[in-house]
Amino acid sequence: MDIRQVAKLSHLEISDAEVEMYTPQMADIVKYIEQLNEIDTADIEPMLGGLTAEGEATITIREDVFAKSVGQDLALSQAPSAVAGHFQVPKVL
Repeated sequence: MDIRQVAKLSHLEISDAEVEMYTPQMADIVKYIEQLNEIDTADIEPMLGGLTAEGEATITIREDVFAKSVGQDLALSQAPSAVAGHFQVPKVL
């Protein structure tokens, strides 16, 4: 795994020391995940999310009711900071 390429795709600056530190860690992570290929799933029935017999038997507590959206202008009018029709949020890294 090329740590520099991962960092580039993630828009992260990475030092040579960090490359040396993260390369073996990433290799260990990949090896650990590859263990999933060793699991025998031949007798496991595939399922799609909640589309199982159990999921179909789920009792809902209310009917789905259509409700009109509040609209972009009203939603943004309540935002502490809005820019160009979007919510502005602090950068989180």
